[in-house]
Amino acid sequence: MTMLAIRAARLFDGTGTTADPIVYVKDGIVVGVSAGGTPPSDAEVLDLGPVTLLPGLVDAHTHLVFDAGPDPVGRLLSVDDDELLRGARVAATRALHAGITTVRDLGDRGYVTRRLRAELDRAPHTGPHVLSAGPPITSPRGHCWWLGGETSGVDGIRAAVASRAEHGVDVIKVLATGGEITRGTKPYLLQFSPPELAAAADEAHRHGLPAAAHAHSAEAIAAAIDAGFDTVEHGSFLTADGASPDYDVIGKLAASETIVSATLGYLPGEPVPASTAAISAALTSIFTAQRDAGVRMIVTSDAGIGPSKPHDVLPYAAEMFLLFGDPAPAALRAVTSDAAAACGLGATKGRVAAGYDADLLAVAGNPASDITALREVRAVFRAGVRVR
Repeated sequence: MTMLAIRAARLFDGTGTTADPIVYVKDGIVVGVSAGGTPPSDAEVLDLGPVTLLPGLVDAHTHLVFDAGPDPVGRLLSVDDDELLRGARVAATRALHAGITTVRDLGDRGYVTRRLRAELDRAPHTGPHVLSAGPPITSPRGHCWWLGGETSGVDGIRAAVASRAEHGVDVIKVLATGGEITRGTKPYLLQFSPPELAAAADEAHRHGLPAAAHAHSAEAIAAAIDAGFDTVEHGSFLTADGASPDYDVIGKLAASETIVSATLGYLPGEPVPASTAAISAALTSIFTAQRDAGVRMIVTSDAGIGPSKPHDVLPYAAEMFLLFGDPAPAALRAVTSDAAAACGLGATKGRVAAGYDADLLAVAGNPASDITALREVRAVFRAGVRVR
């Protein structure tokens, strides 16, 4: 295959910015990057003009089987798995066209997104790279019980993890607390005991899989850290009457290797859930306190759970991250190189460098100085093939 030489005005390579880059791509892989220079005579040159080239974005918390409609749970319960798969294809395509070239799906039914990943692995340019958790592990009648992941007890937890490993999942998702979209559960209450959570993380790691804990409360976040989870999803410090930082737990987070996956971003013009809007200022101060303490954090979206969370909302999540005091380059890392590393893909995704997959995004303007440029998509490449 002919080598492709892509020119742009700027390159954010996942760590820093270079002017006048040329990115060389062959067989779906970046084979070299230079600042200026002349491409070889046998290379196909593609000049994208006054754009910034950067790694394809990584959304490490999404839900492809939720349709981002006004009642995603009701819709899910009304259709079969084949229809869920069709909808997941639509959602994945929407993400790809926004430059989100890797998605980590943290909760489906019937291993639907594992089926989608198998499809896309055969034809990578037709969708993003999909990492699948399968049905999330939950307590009896716990959060998202209707996805089919109910279990209890240390032995039950270990068996559930082993079953998912046999199905070929990429990550183990455990619902350590309740959630807003499941009636009868509370996001500030633990669903599993500390020994059960420890068994889940240990069994996941025994199978070579990362472990992600949905944890909203301080108690659950602390338990997830102690259990050895790789990521805490949400990390919002919810309480019975709102949200409040627990500085001891924030310090514990900062001293640990656990990464907070901050599920941010809302589509302008769409209603934000009232429960979230009521505590938005508190959440901003909580995440700011985490960043000030040195907590490792990536930016994710929780896409699919409502109209304000479509599957291409991640650029708005990156914008929200700036409210916590970080500069734009940190937000870019949080949706590229840092997010890829948190998913266990740090050697192949999230960077534009020799040996990395040629999953690329080109946007108008310079997102390293104006993060809103992420919304101005000019080109998307998946495995070296231009898809937009």
